[in-house]
Amino acid sequence: MFYYLLKYVFLGPVLRLLFRPRTEGLEHIPEDGAAIVAGNHLSFSDHFLMPVVLKRRITFLAKQEYFTGPGVKGRLTAAFFRSAGQIPVDRSGKEAGQAAIREGLGVLAKGELLGIYPEGTRSHDGRLYKGKVGVAVMALKAGVPVIPCAMVGTFEIQPPGQVVPKIKRVTIRFGEPLDFSRYAGMENDKTVLRAVTDEIMYRILALSGQEYVDDYAARVKEAQQGSQPRRFPKFRR
Repeated sequence: MFYYLLKYVFLGPVLRLLFRPRTEGLEHIPEDGAAIVAGNHLSFSDHFLMPVVLKRRITFLAKQEYFTGPGVKGRLTAAFFRSAGQIPVDRSGKEAGQAAIREGLGVLAKGELLGIYPEGTRSHDGRLYKGKVGVAVMALKAGVPVIPCAMVGTFEIQPPGQVVPKIKRVTIRFGEPLDFSRYAGMENDKTVLRAVTDEIMYRILALSGQEYVDDYAARVKEAQQGSQPRRFPKFRR
């Protein structure tokens, strides 16, 4: 109930008014049945703008940090995401990844839409990064189509670190569903999982027009931070 109140009464109308999202390819979203919507991830705003334009409810796998923040702000953020039906995902290791896959498969087993960002984190510089294979595992195990999605303009309105978004029009594009039934039963084959994931990322790239980086976003960000000169605090005499 809270999800639909947010979408149609409280948050949705405001987002439509402020950002006037253009939509392309909505006809590719199935009217019923399970499917994965796999998109690029440029901004915190992505979590809200994509659901606004979809007729169906979509459940996202959201990073656990949204549910465990400190203080009043952290509790409010956690309450918001839980009330909207979003699922916390621990990204700290292999076992955590398996738990996320189980949660995602549970959503798909109910015949619902599952939203996922294969990059695993927001792009820190607006480029598209290598996808993690969890999306492929879920697509093959559940036997569901994957609809590629591109968020265009959300990095410009609210890049990572910016709290208040700029008021600017954005575009949300959906591509044709990808059918991976030819790989049924091969969800444990690493080569197949990589091929499926790369195909999904290529379709997202074609929709978004971003520059592609053949490396994981988290690893590139960590390397860049490590190469920066260490800064020391200045003291006044």
